[in-house]
Amino acid sequence: MKPVTLVYIAVETKYPMDYINSVQELTEKRVLEIMTGYGNDPQQLIAILLDIQAASNRNYVDQRWAELASSVLNIPLSKIYDVLTFYTMFSTKARGEFVIEICESTPCYFTKAEELTRWFEAAAGIKTGETTDDGKISLSRISCIGACNIGPAVKIGEHIFGNLSEEKVKTLVRCCREGKAEELESLCQN
Repeated sequence: MKPVTLVYIAVETKYPMDYINSVQELTEKRVLEIMTGYGNDPQQLIAILLDIQAASNRNYVDQRWAELASSVLNIPLSKIYDVLTFYTMFSTKARGEFVIEICESTPCYFTKAEELTRWFEAAAGIKTGETTDDGKISLSRISCIGACNIGPAVKIGEHIFGNLSEEKVKTLVRCCREGKAEELESLCQN
């Protein structure tokens, strides 16, 4: 095993604890079940962290679950945080139920990604990097989602949306606010 430098990253949330506790809390038992489902295999770290993040109901990996994974999988905590902070699909801060990732690759930039960002910020009432007060929507930027042919494009969950107009953006935000996952899926292009 290669030597690593231990890095401590503090996890902050802008939500009061009573809001976080109103969402079904992820338990140590459930996190252990996730890891056991992968045979506690350190080679499955990314899959394990993705499942922990999905089970959190806030689209993030809490520090206590990173520490537990480090202990159970016998992986240095710094390596866990290397993964959590390197890949844009992970977050160490609580995010919304729907994470809208706006592609900022060069092709999307030239097809008006900045305008798209303004539309999403206006429709959601937040800036990129923020989460709505109701915890429904987070806006973030992502380097590339591989949808250059329909740019500017966004990713919401596992779904890609492109060739967006201001009206389509408003519809996507409305679907997220209202929790209409089925309607959202019907609009996607993948």
